[in-house]
Amino acid sequence: MASRKEQKEQLRREREEREAAAKGAQRRRQMIGYAAGAALVIAAVVVGVILLSGGDDGGGGGNASADSNVLPDGGEVPQQSVDDLDQAVEAAGCEVTSKRATAREHTEDPAEQIAYPSNPPTSGKHFIEAAPDGIYETAKDVKEYVHTLEHGRVIFWFKKDLPEEARANLRALVGDDDYHMVLTPNETDMPFDVAASAWTIDPQPNGTGRMLGCPKYSPKVFDALRTFRDEYRDNGPENVP
Repeated sequence: MASRKEQKEQLRREREEREAAAKGAQRRRQMIGYAAGAALVIAAVVVGVILLSGGDDGGGGGNASADSNVLPDGGEVPQQSVDDLDQAVEAAGCEVTSKRATAREHTEDPAEQIAYPSNPPTSGKHFIEAAPDGIYETAKDVKEYVHTLEHGRVIFWFKKDLPEEARANLRALVGDDDYHMVLTPNETDMPFDVAASAWTIDPQPNGTGRMLGCPKYSPKVFDALRTFRDEYRDNGPENVP
């Protein structure tokens, strides 16, 4: 028979084992709680990033604020009356020109000066990063916009000295259909009140640059912009969703 001393020692060991097991269980519960808390924090951060970036559909870029003076809210878009590109362009007094692209190289130097053969540009060597889709009240580097064209986007350009109502209407036009679109002021000496540019895939490997130039803004310009957009959007040399 075990002695009284041995029984006490056995009870002590059993008590210590129970305490150790209890402490281990508590630590595991704490770790699970910490992990769950961290997961919630990460999920909240991811949701916040998605909301701020506008999701992954290519939209959500630009730098125009809700109370922009350059591109104010409250514009109205005339109803579309012409859905043929040639007819819409003629009615608006605009012109569409095409020029085969000669280069698709990238530059990593933001200070590099590239002479484009048209204003606005339609193709050519460009910056390694593309400007995101969106509405801009302050223009980005033109080299970034050219890369955006290579991705199949269509860019609408306007002079900043257009009447406020005209600028608001252009914002409303893009706001109605902003998929793979960019609206930006042209801060160089563009010879048009409003213009659009696109870069199409054929002939390969460099494709063709397309430009819509409208010397004078009028309500008829909107059908020219719409039909140009519908003709050339998502047809770039580099397919980027």
